[in-house]
Amino acid sequence: MTAVLVGAAVAMLVSLLGTPLFIRFLVKRQYGQFIRQDGPTAHLTKRGTPTMGGVVIIGATVLGYLAATIVAGRLPRASGLLLLFLMIGLGLVGFLDDFIKISRQRSLGLSARWKMVGQGVVGIAFSVLVLQFPNENLRTPASTQISLLRDTGIDLAFAGVGLGLVLFVLWANFLITAWSNAVNLTDGLDGLATGASTMVYGAYVIVLIWQSNQNCQNLSTAGPRCYEVRDPRELAIVSAAIAGAAFGFLWWNASPARIFMGDTGSLALGGALAGMTILTRTEILAVVIGGLFVIIVLSDIIQIGFFKMTGRRVFKMAPLHHHFELIGWGEVTIVIRFWIIAGLFVAGGLGIFYAEWVVG
Repeated sequence: MTAVLVGAAVAMLVSLLGTPLFIRFLVKRQYGQFIRQDGPTAHLTKRGTPTMGGVVIIGATVLGYLAATIVAGRLPRASGLLLLFLMIGLGLVGFLDDFIKISRQRSLGLSARWKMVGQGVVGIAFSVLVLQFPNENLRTPASTQISLLRDTGIDLAFAGVGLGLVLFVLWANFLITAWSNAVNLTDGLDGLATGASTMVYGAYVIVLIWQSNQNCQNLSTAGPRCYEVRDPRELAIVSAAIAGAAFGFLWWNASPARIFMGDTGSLALGGALAGMTILTRTEILAVVIGGLFVIIVLSDIIQIGFFKMTGRRVFKMAPLHHHFELIGWGEVTIVIRFWIIAGLFVAGGLGIFYAEWVVG
């Protein structure tokens, strides 16, 4: 537990104190956000605000994780390193996207094709690696089973090892693409995605501490309802570090934002969330815990699908938070109310997680 607290505290302090230094660096080089002309007019005042703040979130997370590992007095475990690999890899894809926007002074960065290629390369590497590195109990960081609150018994390897690996890679990459794009779409208002991410990763700290205390590898305490998660304490440290880094960054990202996380941060946070669901065996439960992200990405899908079918729009603008801007809600009002919704989803997800244990 001490290592978890150290990871969160160090990451928060690094993010809180390091962000203004990074802002000065970006301002000096005029690395500011380009605002699209067809969005809410209130956003035009944000043009030139430094972006790529995700660099600080990622850096603070890594430093928090390293500090916690030193305090714990043990070597890093495979699950934590693989989750950081996914986070950093997708952050790099987002960084390239942000840098193209800045250097070419436009609201579009990497083309959709190249962004998907980048996400795919990182996602495939992660998907293959998480089925490697068995520990002394021959348990790998992930399993090929689809999970709800734990593995369901629906095994993608039912058709054989080779085909099973392909199906798992496809499933894992669907999750990685879906969650990274969901957080990316949510990052449209000052502090919205940052605050929601802090809550979600904070919830996963609680889930992982519970899984650690009720883990099947603890032979002295393992019961019939124990969890098969490979390295729950390690993942709790990473989750706490991400939550701490996002919380520290929120000080500077809240309205009026002095810096945006950019795709560097949103893809990294979303990708890490996908990896977290896979490694904790909570792939479906995450739809509830991260419910705000799901609602926002669904609003975009509904808008696009309905427009293609009928030529009309359901919302004034998608994603959903921009719809409320255009009907007259203030930005701060939208963000706070969406944070409340995110908190309710997080509480609901934790309630479901605990209820499943109690009911057995």
